[in-house]
Amino acid sequence: MSVNRRRFIAASAAGLMISSGGVEAADAEPKRIRIGQIGVGHAHASKLAVYRDSPDYEVVGIVEPDDALWQRAKSQPAYRGLPRMTRQQLLDTAGVQAVLVETRVRDLLDNAEACIAAGKHIHLDKPAGESLPQFERILAAAERQGLLVQLGYMYRYNPAILLLHDFLQRGWLGEVFEIHTVMSKVIPAASRRSLAEYRGGTMFELGCHILDLVVGVLGEPANVTPFIQHASSEHDDSLKDNMLAVLQYPQALATVKSSAQEVAGFGRRHFVVCGSEGTFHIQPLDNPSARVALSKPRGPYKAGYQDVTFPKFTRYVADAADMAQIIRGEKASDFSYAHDLAVQRTLLKASGLPLGE
Repeated sequence: MSVNRRRFIAASAAGLMISSGGVEAADAEPKRIRIGQIGVGHAHASKLAVYRDSPDYEVVGIVEPDDALWQRAKSQPAYRGLPRMTRQQLLDTAGVQAVLVETRVRDLLDNAEACIAAGKHIHLDKPAGESLPQFERILAAAERQGLLVQLGYMYRYNPAILLLHDFLQRGWLGEVFEIHTVMSKVIPAASRRSLAEYRGGTMFELGCHILDLVVGVLGEPANVTPFIQHASSEHDDSLKDNMLAVLQYPQALATVKSSAQEVAGFGRRHFVVCGSEGTFHIQPLDNPSARVALSKPRGPYKAGYQDVTFPKFTRYVADAADMAQIIRGEKASDFSYAHDLAVQRTLLKASGLPLGE
């Protein structure tokens, strides 16, 4: 079944056509997009390997001012053989159109803002910092220049999520009244200490991925109520490691749960959408399969419960391919600036963080 990927906030996204140097002739090999990366400190920074393997991109170099981080990273396959640059050297490199911003979370927004000021498209890893005013400023500057800000939420192009949105667009699930979702794992002691630096805890670190999906289905909630705990007696750190957020909508409720101590938590990561005509239950998220219940037959699907399988999902491959199409002007972004801002507001509220700092 063909799945339409343009599903989020259609009216806004329709107006978000990113500027480019024009579309290549149909019979010509598309010119490779020159990109670089700032930072190796983010937990997902090694995604650079996806771009190095892609025929769409030419990776020109990497920025990492921290010598200790660079020494640990430089021999890893994702970075091996790439020239180390300063940020200004990367931004001044001829032909560079886009930058992957993969620093420690505390440095993401400052580097993103510098890239946008230099006229570069960016892939910005998650979460989008703790300062909503700065993120708003970055998005506004990007919109004025027609630049892409692609967030690193890793399930956006999950095939089960794409099929879910196809069901929603066709009306097969009816009116959505409930979403239930969980994103947890065991976080080891060393990582807990570094994550405790951020006041938003596991919701900020892990829950952001599934909050992006909830807002994609239901939009921005009318109210967000966070429940925050430090539940582990084994760790004396300050990490908020057991968190729940309840998102209220006029005719729906969504619950988002995230913890740092669930054994084999990857296997129970799930996203469940319940509507008046059906239920779509994706579990696990990282190697997706789905159980779908329908009130009556729909297309190739029968009434009642059935299992749906999907091809292997590799994170970020589809994101990289989509970014190339957007930069070349072949399509509009599936995610509007308004969507990304709504996700960030919701995330900060769900994490118990202020919006004005």
